[in-house]
Amino acid sequence: MATHYIERRHHHFGWDNSLSPVLTVQPGDIVEFETIDASGGQLTPNSTAADVATLDFGKVNPATGPILVEGAEPGDALVVHVHDMKPSGWGWTANIPGFGLLAHRFTQPALVHWHYDTTLTTPAPFKAGASVPLKPFIGVIGQALAESGLHSVVPPRRVGGNMDTADICVGSTVTFPVEVEGALFSLGDTHAAQGDGEVCGTAIESAMNVVVELQLIKNRTLKFPIIDNPSPRGRHIDGKGYLVTTGIGPDLMQNAIEALDQMVDLISDRLKIEPVDAYMLCSACADLKITEIVDQPNWIVGCHFPKAVLP
Repeated sequence: MATHYIERRHHHFGWDNSLSPVLTVQPGDIVEFETIDASGGQLTPNSTAADVATLDFGKVNPATGPILVEGAEPGDALVVHVHDMKPSGWGWTANIPGFGLLAHRFTQPALVHWHYDTTLTTPAPFKAGASVPLKPFIGVIGQALAESGLHSVVPPRRVGGNMDTADICVGSTVTFPVEVEGALFSLGDTHAAQGDGEVCGTAIESAMNVVVELQLIKNRTLKFPIIDNPSPRGRHIDGKGYLVTTGIGPDLMQNAIEALDQMVDLISDRLKIEPVDAYMLCSACADLKITEIVDQPNWIVGCHFPKAVLP
């Protein structure tokens, strides 16, 4: 078993199986990745909402890598154990026009800066006395596709990618189907916190170093990634319960929009903050959940906002 370190300058902006690996590792090796925030370094602690409006989307969600895993072949499974995440202490959440679940309502750019304790023992302060308990995770994690050419990092795929799943945290293990020789594994887009759904399109976007161990299972066919998260999922944030708004009807997407729309208004009124700020706060901590999907023809989506966030 060897230990490796990859600097953030070794990154790419799309999945492409013709990319040359920056490192070759053996199964069982440990790799520490430096990552860049989801803006690709375009946003800094001095940025304003005006900078959000001029983002170059060709440079978002950079992934550090790729790494060639010796012996990996199509039909195998790549096993990624997340050993550690080292937070930077600064992050951002933005409303990007045209992006997010309520893009029809919030059409202007907005930006919130987060400055947080890197020990993660103190919730990150927001506006009006609100604060968000932190639990870092990896947003982009995956491998090259079998299809040739450059493929966007933004949508998730069967080989991983921009999964934005809070279960991919320290202690978790993620198993991916391999589609190309060597797997060509990369990761990035680290988050300090996020609600399920990442409803405005961004979480608490925060560059971190990530330490993983890579293993290989030969001849293990998977349809999609499998995540094993051994830690309690919400203990850091659910001690005071939740406010829940609902959307009810035959369309799950519309139900999600309705539930979130109500929660934005509820939190905006309760904290006396602008609705767009409530929207970004929901993206950092509120969970969208399907709470009923059997009583046809109508289903229920709930937007769960943790009361621990409120002052």
